[in-house]
Amino acid sequence: MFFSGLEDPRGENRRHLLGDIVFIACCAVICGAESWDDIELYGQSKLEWLETQLSLPHGIPSDDTFRRVFNALDPKKFEEAFRSWISELASRVAGDIIAIDGKRLRGAFRASKESLIHQVSAWSCHHQLVLGQVRTDSKSNEITAIPELLKLLDIKGAVITIDAMGTQKKIAKQIVEQGADYVLALKGNHSTLQRDVIDYFSYLQQQGLSVPVDCVHESVDKGHGRLEVRRCEVVTDIEWLQDRSRWAGLRSLIKIQSEVQHLKEQRTTTETRYYISSLTHSAETFSHIIRSHWQIENNLHWVLDVCFSEDASLIHSPNAAENFSLLRKIALGLLKQDSTKGSLKRAGWSNSFLLSIISSLHSHMS
Repeated sequence: MFFSGLEDPRGENRRHLLGDIVFIACCAVICGAESWDDIELYGQSKLEWLETQLSLPHGIPSDDTFRRVFNALDPKKFEEAFRSWISELASRVAGDIIAIDGKRLRGAFRASKESLIHQVSAWSCHHQLVLGQVRTDSKSNEITAIPELLKLLDIKGAVITIDAMGTQKKIAKQIVEQGADYVLALKGNHSTLQRDVIDYFSYLQQQGLSVPVDCVHESVDKGHGRLEVRRCEVVTDIEWLQDRSRWAGLRSLIKIQSEVQHLKEQRTTTETRYYISSLTHSAETFSHIIRSHWQIENNLHWVLDVCFSEDASLIHSPNAAENFSLLRKIALGLLKQDSTKGSLKRAGWSNSFLLSIISSLHSHMS
């Protein structure tokens, strides 16, 4: 099975089974554990129940054992096992929107400035799962990490969304060669292309020219003291664009203008963003795709920080921090859309609820 195939990094004198260690750690993190001490305390508190699920030849491992094992465990091998498990949960990605973005493990940085850890993750908007992650040393290295991450994934038929850092010609080409499409944010890192796109949309507005009806879409959202009007415009006639041949599959330019009325402060802010894409969808569809990209912030990064306290973690050994981060993502994948503090508490209080959550994981540990 997927996790049972992990190579044990320890010598012959090991007393605890690797599968037991990983299983206890996963359960503990689902129940809110934030450190190796927490994981041992969880194991001791749930010993009677865990004995019905695991071998535990020498009882519950100590916090030092958890620390040593996850520090020694090869993150790439753990990630491979994770992706194998995820591939069963998200066996089909055709038509999915896969958002790619990076996140710094801030707690690890505070604990040791020499151990700065930055990760790039791929998030399935349809399945609400992390499909994979790659570690890099800094945000600037996302440009090299994104191609590595894409190579690990089957993205055929999916739409890949990336912020401006990943808007690179080689990345666009790789996405197309892997059978997917892209929607990439356009900012100052491609100033000439950005200026051409901005100028063209401005020209259309100044001349009073309009794009086809299905190339314009407006939506209104109200909530949290804000009234937001979003307007999406799409241009598919791009023969005039000098750089078009340098971007694999480039077929559309997108402009998103957002006007937000802050009702309590009685003020209005306006933001305009631009994108390039290999698709020729309607403006309404592009608006949905671009909004879906923010799931990786709201449903992944925010949940990791608020529900799993990732930013507060002081685990700074590179392997251990990366592996603990993957434990959080496993927990997130098992909880899916019910990743709240309440769910973590309920999992800790109710063995039957926890068992219903980890059923798919348990079968791959034995």
